[in-house]
Amino acid sequence: MTIFIWTLQGLLAAMFLMAAVGKLTGSSMQRGVFEHLRLPQWFRGVTGLVELTGAALLVIGYWQENVISAGALILGITAIGGMLAHIRVKDGFKDTIMIVVLGILSFILLYLVR
Repeated sequence: MTIFIWTLQGLLAAMFLMAAVGKLTGSSMQRGVFEHLRLPQWFRGVTGLVELTGAALLVIGYWQENVISAGALILGITAIGGMLAHIRVKDGFKDTIMIVVLGILSFILLYLVR
């Protein structure tokens, strides 16, 4: 089970870290996504910092296991917000599935390390 947790932890940290870097650097794709979702661009920076924090906690969790649950919870709640944003603009399955999967995986990790 430990190897599964480490793998899930690394996968989530990598995915959210990539998303956070895109948001914080202002990539054209992320700017377009936030325009499509009708969210202000300053919120892109806030979301990026939250994702970066959650991903960093998961990485730190390799050495201090007590912070994994905090990172997984932060990322899971962020994913719920992302899902709601996509639902609000009536996005289809293709546009929403990635954040849904990442949210589910975050809560699975939270359950496994509690």
